[in-house]
Amino acid sequence: MLIGVPREIATGERRVALVPEVVSQLARTGHRVVIEHDAGLRAGFTDDSYRDAGAEIADSSSEVYANSQMILKVQRPGRDASSGEAELDMMRDGTVLIGLLQPSADPALFQQLAERNVTALTMELVPRTTRAQMMDALSSQSTVAGYKAVLLAANALQKFFPMLMTAAGTVRPARVLVIGAGVAGLQAIATARRIGAVVEAFDTRPVVKEQVKSLGATFVELDVHGEDAQDSGGYAKELSARHIQREKELIHERALQADVIITTALIPGRPAPVLVTAETVRAMRPGSVIVDLAGEQGGNCELTVAGDSVVRHDVTIIAPLHISSDLAYHASQMYAKNLGALIALLAPKGELNLNFGDDIIDAVTIVAGGEVRHAATRQRLGMAPITQTAGAAK
Repeated sequence: MLIGVPREIATGERRVALVPEVVSQLARTGHRVVIEHDAGLRAGFTDDSYRDAGAEIADSSSEVYANSQMILKVQRPGRDASSGEAELDMMRDGTVLIGLLQPSADPALFQQLAERNVTALTMELVPRTTRAQMMDALSSQSTVAGYKAVLLAANALQKFFPMLMTAAGTVRPARVLVIGAGVAGLQAIATARRIGAVVEAFDTRPVVKEQVKSLGATFVELDVHGEDAQDSGGYAKELSARHIQREKELIHERALQADVIITTALIPGRPAPVLVTAETVRAMRPGSVIVDLAGEQGGNCELTVAGDSVVRHDVTIIAPLHISSDLAYHASQMYAKNLGALIALLAPKGELNLNFGDDIIDAVTIVAGGEVRHAATRQRLGMAPITQTAGAAK
């Protein structure tokens, strides 16, 4: 297959979908790769490094879209602010698009892709199974996000993170509350502990308790049965209104003691649950910091402004967009390896085999054959469910 990688056009996005190492791997299995000029430069990868790996360099994104059978992206298709060109308009009939397409965002994109007969696979829907582990882009990018969130918090907090013994007296360590002990949360815990903070973490899934404790943090428990809090794929799932209210009350209590709150709670395919209320923010210590990693999905904090840093009730609330692109080099490396593993499954001999009998391919394919396949997206578009048959959409 001819695989194309355009330069990312989303504001602030510096990652690139493929790195030279993965280009070499794809070339060895019979694929050709074309990269837009300077597509990887903001992540630290030059055109020469791609040429050395066997890629061709295209002068423009239109050239990439016009010739490629498969398009690899980080962000969902958008419109270039400088040229006014819409990436969707450049995709030809029959193109395969793979990226972080944000299935919980505007569903109209997927209807448009279906109308253009573009096959779309979204990396957010990779199941959390052992076989799919190498393709798990949410985990790889969450690792970056959790690490960076702590650095943002430390920079904004007007206190030391570690305990210090000085001639002027003892400086108490910062207290950090991490909400959500998935990949991002665990990385945030580990990073905060490494720089000396006292950390406690909350998650509705009791199964993560031992992981939290192994990193030196205290696990804040809420009496919710494991089967109620976690789906079959290992992700947190939406809880009842009663459970969410109990979460909010517990978080409010712990927030009163925290200098920093880092929120990471997400439900795949749905808006983020609001767990830190305006009342909780108002009750926090002046000068405290909240880093909301769920900002792109609406935010875990009621007062979050996605993509901005605001001060409310003397508390700084930071909700970065594309936070993983702040560490674009390593984020791109990990994401490219995720894509490479998925392509090896989709096209092991250089030709696409969209086998919906495979649980991974079935899960990630959101649009195919001119039809939106993803059940939640169909519902949001007002479409009837697809009749369940062997290998049909979930």
